[in-house]
Order: sequence, then structure tokens, then C-alpha cells
Amino acid sequence: MVVALADIAPDFATYLFEFPFGDIYSRPGLDLRSREIATVAALTAMGTAEAQLKVHIEAGLNVGLGREEIVETIMQMAVYAGFPAALNGLFAAKAVFAARDADNREDAA
Repeated sequence: MVVALADIAPDFATYLFEFPFGDIYSRPGLDLRSREIATVAALTAMGTAEAQLKVHIEAGLNVGLGREEIVETIMQMAVYAGFPAALNGLFAAKAVFAARDADNREDAA
């Protein structure tokens, strides 16, 4: 993402990482798994941030969230954000899981 913004808003690209990851994610009180669950829930509820949701689904997997935990988090958002938001979130998760499975198959070959 930083590279994509380099030619139009390089300072924004810096802020994009410094604030959330330097200031917020490094705070005590929540572990990375909990932070990613909260982020997946929030991005699902927004319903307008598919690219960012996919990044954080991947990040959740990388910090130890299971696929079932991610799916349940997204499904929970149907109650608070509506079925369309949850459905879009589930399709984003499905795409991330499929890409990860394809990468794993390539690595095994």
C-alpha cells in the first residue's frame, strides 16, 4: 500500500503505518489476536473496506486466529451491521482462505 501511495501522498502512507501500528497496536491491554478480531469485526461492519478486511483476515491468520474464529467473528456482525455486511465479509474471508490454500499447495509442490 505504501508503494501505491508514494507518488500521490507519501506522508499519508507513513501515517497509515505509524499511527495504527506504532501507536495503537503496540499499546498494552490487548494481544495481537484480540486486536485482529476487533479489526476484522469493525471492517466487516463498515461494509466498505474489502481490501483492508482481507489484509486483516490474513493478519489474523498470521497471529494465530483460526478460520473458524474469523468466520464466527464475521457472522456475529450480521446481528449488528446487517446480513449484507456479514455476507460481504464472508466472501472476503473465503477469498483469503482460498488464496492461502493455493499458496500452500504451490509451496508443497
